[in-house]
Amino acid sequence: MPNNIKRNGPRSAPAGARLKRDHKPKAAVAKPASPAGDGLKTRDVAVSALFSVLIEHRPFDDVFATVSAGRDLAPRDRAFARLIATTALRNRGALQAVLSTYIAKPLPEHIGRLDEILLAAAAQLLLLQTPPHAAISLAVDQCHADTNGKRFANLVNAVLRRLSETGQGRLESLDNVALTFPDWLLSRWSKTYGAAEARQIARASLVEPALDLTVKSDPELWAERIGAIVLPTGSLRCAQAGRVEELPGYSVGAWWVQDAAAALPVKLLGDVAGLSVLDLCAAPGGKTAQLAAAGAEVTAVDKSAGRLSRLRDNLTRLGLSANTVVSDALTFTSETQFDAILLDSPCTSTGTIRRHPDILYLKRPEDVAALAALQSKLLDRAADLLKPGGTLVYCTCSLEPEEGEAQVDAFLARHTNFARRPIMLDEATIPMPWRTRDGDLRTVPSHFADLPEGLRGLDGFYAASLVKSS
Repeated sequence: MPNNIKRNGPRSAPAGARLKRDHKPKAAVAKPASPAGDGLKTRDVAVSALFSVLIEHRPFDDVFATVSAGRDLAPRDRAFARLIATTALRNRGALQAVLSTYIAKPLPEHIGRLDEILLAAAAQLLLLQTPPHAAISLAVDQCHADTNGKRFANLVNAVLRRLSETGQGRLESLDNVALTFPDWLLSRWSKTYGAAEARQIARASLVEPALDLTVKSDPELWAERIGAIVLPTGSLRCAQAGRVEELPGYSVGAWWVQDAAAALPVKLLGDVAGLSVLDLCAAPGGKTAQLAAAGAEVTAVDKSAGRLSRLRDNLTRLGLSANTVVSDALTFTSETQFDAILLDSPCTSTGTIRRHPDILYLKRPEDVAALAALQSKLLDRAADLLKPGGTLVYCTCSLEPEEGEAQVDAFLARHTNFARRPIMLDEATIPMPWRTRDGDLRTVPSHFADLPEGLRGLDGFYAASLVKSS
């Protein structure tokens, strides 16, 4: 990774950290990296991914796949590298505030990956219960290997030793929500949901989520075999699942990974057996799999050939099939119209911060309007591709009303031949608090708060069912 990029803003530590005991970063149970030589490679993958997100502003999943690809890490080490990086991103504000108390002087601009090395080490020491000697010595080794960071090796050693001795109490006194969340996003949520609920949503968004699975059949059977619970929505939830590929049922294609909220929009289409269904913006393919498993004749469209290739691989593992088309949804054409359409539109993804904490650092206020404009065009295109009498389900994983309720209101104003169809599923599947006044779906990360710790939360999703007149 390049290490000479000039960073914006002063190099001094954050001043005046806000203290509040309402939200304390929680320690995670980490599986340490293999002891024989791979510890440094593991930390280097984590730090490289952090640098790419925070300095180069690149999506975490993309950069993590890139930086870990050539390192020949064991699956356990790769998972630990990912855990270090995502833990650091979720708790960056509080971790930086603690680190700043041990750095007396402002740092110069060209410091290589020093910030990310310290951040990753702090996450290990204060949140992942990594033995201090391992976290500190490996961080110092990383400094020595960094062209612009090696002059700070003694500083890193001193700071991290003090952090390991007295940092825990300081961390627990800090308000990680206020320190980590961008002000513009908290302000938006306060306006939309109220200040109290906005804070609950933010807190839930900073907790590492459990693993959710969608099963083709027999959820109770697979829950018992996997050691999961069956949620009221029908999804399976596992607290500590380990490697997905090693779980019972993976090799025989009994289930696929899909957040419980993401599994709900397809349900709004009702019985799709035998229907021609267009899945626009289909990758990564969880909804395509749902439609195919329900007996639909699915056409899955996505502009990314690579993502569609992975979608096809997953369908093959599941024993399912769909017609896949590499195309921009805006320019996709078909000789015939479809009985039903699912449009899972590109969006700011602010409802999925719990799974993708890099969103906190990559999204900007202006992205909301830009993506809302794209969503409007996609909805208009979907309307043309739908048969009279057919159903269009529009959904996003955004918590912003411009990408949800307001988007659908504007669509209905443009297309008078469409009408909303309120949710018709039972209240056990979609509780009343998850339904808007117009009968649309709206989930938030703070839902499922009554479940045991480690099993709480839900991605933020919006979905509306729109019927075209005959």
